[in-house]
Amino acid sequence: MNFTNKNVVITGGSTGIGLATAKAFIDAGANVWITGRSADNLQKAAEEINSPKLTTVVSDTSNLAGIAVLEKAIADSGNTLDVLFLNAGTFVFSPIGQTTEADFDVQFNTNVKGAYFTLQKLLPHLANASAVVFNSSVVATASNAGASVYSATKGALNKIAQIAANELADRKIRVNIVSPGPTATPGFDKAVPVGAKEMATAATALQRMGNPDEIAKAVLFLASDDASFITGTELLVDGGYINYALK
Repeated sequence: MNFTNKNVVITGGSTGIGLATAKAFIDAGANVWITGRSADNLQKAAEEINSPKLTTVVSDTSNLAGIAVLEKAIADSGNTLDVLFLNAGTFVFSPIGQTTEADFDVQFNTNVKGAYFTLQKLLPHLANASAVVFNSSVVATASNAGASVYSATKGALNKIAQIAANELADRKIRVNIVSPGPTATPGFDKAVPVGAKEMATAATALQRMGNPDEIAKAVLFLASDDASFITGTELLVDGGYINYALK
């Protein structure tokens, strides 16, 4: 897929799926902006990618002030955007009886509020016929114990994306959803309880974790002209998790 001179924004792009997707877009010729809360992590990402086509923006997109920083960076660049990958997310696994208000708020602020208002604020900078991809999760459909809040955020995200696809259709902007299954990322390793990784692997038909590069390929497809007649759709990239786990 060719993204030569296309302009791409990826929120939460310093590690994991976001970083892998940034690499893939740059390899395909795109100019890429990635955001992150940590200047150190962004610097490490920049060193790893090592490309003049990458721009890093310290921006916490879980709040409007952080989103304003990103919007200003894009406005100051003078570029219109061809792709927006709303990838920033976080998760805290805990049973309903043990979930704190702080756990609830951090997940809804990052996963839902952040994606919603990042899209809103960057709408004026999106080119007509551009592409928006939301990073959701198979947990929007699955009912895993300990994932009540995280699953709720992803379910909300899916509905926002579907409505956005309808609202932006008059500008020929396509909006789609990529929903990864268990994926080997630093965030996953840090957040899941002991033994959960093995359980997640066993719940996939392919009997393995996904890797970020595999998710990145799906994002590039949804953002590309090869998906020109696809909008409002959720693409599961889960190794058969949903069908296998629920069989």
